[in-house]
Amino acid sequence: MISSIIPSSHFSAPLSTPRVNRLSRPSSVVKCHFSARHGHSNSSLTNTPSTTIVISSAAAAAAIFYTNTNGFIGGGGIGGAGGNTGGGGGGGSGGDGGSFWSRLFSLAAALADDLEPPEWDSHGLPANIVVQLNKLSGFKKYKISEIVYFDRIRKAKVGSEDSFFEMVTLRGGGVYTKAQLQKELETLASSGMFQKVDMEGKTNADGSMALTVSFTESVWPSAERFRCINVGLMKQTKPVEMDTDATDKEKLEYYRMQDRDYQRRIENARPCLLPTSVQGEITDMLSSQGNVSARLLQRIRDRVQKWYHDEGYACAQVVNFGNLNTQEVVCEVTEGDITKLSIQFLDNLGNVVEGNTHIPVVQRELPMHVRPGYIFNMEEGKQVLRNLNSLGLFSNIEVNPRADENNEGGVVVEVRLKEVDQKSADVSVEWSIVPGPRGLPTLASMVPGGTVTLDHRNLQGLKRSFHASVTTGNLCDPQDDLSFKFEYAQPYLDGVYNPRNRTLRVSCFNSRKLSPVFTGGPWVDEVPPIWVDRAGIKANITENITRQSKFTYGLVMEEITTRDESGNICANGQRVLPSGVISTEGPPTTLSGTGIDKMAFLQTNLTRDNTKFVNGGVVGDRNVFQVDQGLGIGTQFPFFNRHQLTLTRFIQLRSVEEGAGKPPPPVLVLHGHYGGCVGDLPSYDAFTLGGPYSVRGYKMGEIGVARNILELAAELRVPIKGKYVYVFAEHGTDLGSSENVKGNPTQVYRRMGHGSSYGVGIKLGMVRTEYAVDHNSGTGAVFCRFGERF
Repeated sequence: MISSIIPSSHFSAPLSTPRVNRLSRPSSVVKCHFSARHGHSNSSLTNTPSTTIVISSAAAAAAIFYTNTNGFIGGGGIGGAGGNTGGGGGGGSGGDGGSFWSRLFSLAAALADDLEPPEWDSHGLPANIVVQLNKLSGFKKYKISEIVYFDRIRKAKVGSEDSFFEMVTLRGGGVYTKAQLQKELETLASSGMFQKVDMEGKTNADGSMALTVSFTESVWPSAERFRCINVGLMKQTKPVEMDTDATDKEKLEYYRMQDRDYQRRIENARPCLLPTSVQGEITDMLSSQGNVSARLLQRIRDRVQKWYHDEGYACAQVVNFGNLNTQEVVCEVTEGDITKLSIQFLDNLGNVVEGNTHIPVVQRELPMHVRPGYIFNMEEGKQVLRNLNSLGLFSNIEVNPRADENNEGGVVVEVRLKEVDQKSADVSVEWSIVPGPRGLPTLASMVPGGTVTLDHRNLQGLKRSFHASVTTGNLCDPQDDLSFKFEYAQPYLDGVYNPRNRTLRVSCFNSRKLSPVFTGGPWVDEVPPIWVDRAGIKANITENITRQSKFTYGLVMEEITTRDESGNICANGQRVLPSGVISTEGPPTTLSGTGIDKMAFLQTNLTRDNTKFVNGGVVGDRNVFQVDQGLGIGTQFPFFNRHQLTLTRFIQLRSVEEGAGKPPPPVLVLHGHYGGCVGDLPSYDAFTLGGPYSVRGYKMGEIGVARNILELAAELRVPIKGKYVYVFAEHGTDLGSSENVKGNPTQVYRRMGHGSSYGVGIKLGMVRTEYAVDHNSGTGAVFCRFGERF
């Protein structure tokens, strides 16, 4: 933001007593604007000047705009001419070949042009005559063909690159009245930048005029020290005008009184944020320059404001330089002190309405540094966008800092929110895709399945939610394969005003999945499938320890039923004998041996996720530790401890420029997973090896079933034309614990218990297409997978 220097009315008095040369406060509004949309929307941050800068970030995934406004401040307010600009002219082409209607409309247009008043008036004088400003007519609009700036001290013309050029609002080709030109001259004369400034015109033959602005730059004695103070929120005292008939003694007393008032102002001001290194740099500028010139002050202003804006203080601006006739230059800055935080809800038309979400729900997500008493910073504004967007309650979010009309130099931070629909219902029809021969995707059935989903995202305005879904794999006979899940979530379990962030979730579920335990090895042609039905309730509490870490603990009570492909309860696994007869004397499917188990256990999970997106690529690290502890409640009184540890590292191999459309960095992924169990272990809860999320290149459970497993993987991702191409190698082992699983399914179905694979792949959207080589059989195959491996 640009401020110009405004002298006190006493500045022209020829006295040696130190005087104060000051700037008046800007009356233009400083506006910074952030916005974000949930889902298909964007995020933006703007601050109203004349240059637009685009800033991109990972989250999110959002674009942010920042603009800087040029404001010219005069002694009595904003100065400068605001006349209309325009140009004349325009002609037509004719011919004899036009129709009657074309000639009629051409005639009507010509008559309309004759009736319209001209956009500017000719000066009516001979060409090449110099005309003083006061000799112009007050009834005419003059077209200024060009503007020439002449520096009297340098005795040379200055171009548009000169810092004084930005102070003049007149532009060549514009149309101005005499009053507008005089107002511009008064603004320049009262700015304090010039000891003397004049305007004169020179007539052109076409009726326009060339304007010459002649000026003498203001110069003050040399200074040795620099001081920066924050004058935000300081009350402005109205200057006392000096009597024009005052004696020399009264004038001297008047100047001394102003000096005392300004010294008190300096003492009452707060220190600014400008670091000592930048202040030292400016002190060196003063020492090397000699006399303090208006151009030097503009350079100092630009350097100070550049530091503030580079550091994110978009509402900061230099408003005054004081003590210019002393050995110390005082730079007054308003840094953007927040005086008020306002939260507003908007409807679809942008009108302010009463929202459904309680204000405390929004307030607890706001960083402390956007509240009154702090200085507004763009990074804190971006954090507001991220925090509120994570709630999932708003389709549009705007953070709009604006000037406080009641507090000079203050900033009001407005948070404007548009809520998403609280209730939703969805019905979908789908065909299930499962891995077929050689890993190629095939339809599980020609009969479609379907899902009915109901959601309420904001019960009682406290972000409490209810989710219900009913799914069937057979729309023709829904009872044949029906699963459901009902879940209620209540955040802020300890109260909205309590800083502790805990969320209660209670769910009731019924699901059916194909068990990978009963899967044949590479030398077994076919194994009859076993389905595992789970029905029960689950209640847990999740506590966010930090933004990257969360801790979940709860209770699970469920009934597990194992069935064959006909839907009958199956107590043992099946296998096909060499004679072709199906044997039902395979490993037991449940702990009880009846095909039905009931159990209750505690479950805890600790997750630390430090991953982030860099141009669409994941980098960082993720650690997950989970424990299931049996309570001895249920069939056969099961008591067990099942634990898992997963460590994944996404190592960025090269730094890249972040931004929209930029390529992601190459990434090395290192992954390790350990699982173990002691105590009672039913086969459906044993660890399986092999599959797209275990060891690629194998079917689900093809390597083995064990109490203890170890998986290791490495993947190198290289971006090529915006897509990740990668190579990988993986290994899994049962650590010799397969024989400790009841019935030893690994041996029964002729599995190895360990295996490795390697391959290459390419990621297209959410689809991974891979060629993987299986070491156990020595063959390779192409696989298409959905989702992420890690």
